[in-house]
Amino acid sequence: MPSSRGLPLALVLGLVGTTTSLASAQQQPQGFALERFYPAAPGGGWMVMEDLDMHGGLGGAIAISSGYAHDPLRVTDGTQHLSVVAGEAFADVGAAITYDRFRLYANFDSPLAVQGDSGTVGAYKFAGPTVGLGSNPDTISDLRIGFDARLYGDAKGPFRLGASAQLIAPSGMRADYLSDGTYRAMGRLLFAGNLGVFGYAGQLGVHVRPLDDSPAPGSPEGSELLFGVAGGPRFRVDPEGRTVIIVGPEFYGESAFKSLFGSTSTGVEGLLTGRIEGTADDGRQVQFKLGMGGGLNPHFGAPEWRCVFAISLFDHSTDSDKDGIFDSKDACPSEPGVKTDDPKTNGCPPPPLTTPPVAPDTVPTP
Repeated sequence: MPSSRGLPLALVLGLVGTTTSLASAQQQPQGFALERFYPAAPGGGWMVMEDLDMHGGLGGAIAISSGYAHDPLRVTDGTQHLSVVAGEAFADVGAAITYDRFRLYANFDSPLAVQGDSGTVGAYKFAGPTVGLGSNPDTISDLRIGFDARLYGDAKGPFRLGASAQLIAPSGMRADYLSDGTYRAMGRLLFAGNLGVFGYAGQLGVHVRPLDDSPAPGSPEGSELLFGVAGGPRFRVDPEGRTVIIVGPEFYGESAFKSLFGSTSTGVEGLLTGRIEGTADDGRQVQFKLGMGGGLNPHFGAPEWRCVFAISLFDHSTDSDKDGIFDSKDACPSEPGVKTDDPKTNGCPPPPLTTPPVAPDTVPTP
């Protein structure tokens, strides 16, 4: 018969063994690039969609955007709920070079604050991130380098077709939900156009994503399908239409090919966006954008709600008549001319040469 004094020791050892077994059975996801909001290229038009209006000679654009997403990562097993990432604030700086119908650009995304809760859901133990400006080692999260080309249509035509390629280089930390820790790529087919006062844009593409952390709740499941569309009317601010306001919705999302359009492998967001911008074909223009919305299917990185704003400065060096004088300084932009110091005649054809009339010979009358 076992000693009564050995019974408590056996219970303690059993409890320790059970706890150790449970702890070892729990898995801890390593984190991933959570953000699903990829701003359009600097000078690209909508918040996410590209309007493919590149034109003119050598030009460029710079853009600064910032925003906040609430509850972008919530996981559940049906009974337990956990906001692994409860809030995320970011700033993004982008720069682009344009020529004719092409654009090369880079976006540098910087997390301002990422906060979340730690806990256990099912067999998974999550560690919520705590990132702030004072203690953030990830000054820049993943870097995006992209190239856009308009393949068909005019810069302001009713239908434009283009293609886009992006390379995403890992820089942030997985544990802070800022990076997958691997290189990623995106390829998109783009379309856009202007139908009177109505403008539209859209995309369909592939996100090549090597990371697959399924079946961990909310985690990536490999490569994804990308989709999106935007549209809205254009209003003139001044009678000449040099400044306009465009207001309309944008819908965009992604779905893992592994479980295409599954409820937990698809994230869809909607934003009501507005922007005010200059429309001149040449010279410096400013663009202000504001968007608010949230997840229509708040899974897979789509937040409960989001707000974002952006400021862009862009310049198109357009020379419509190919005379070497940009339209912004050409007094006759549709007629080839010559350069002068007079702004009223610079770029205009020179006046025709005139010869003074010759007096007829006169013969004296005898």
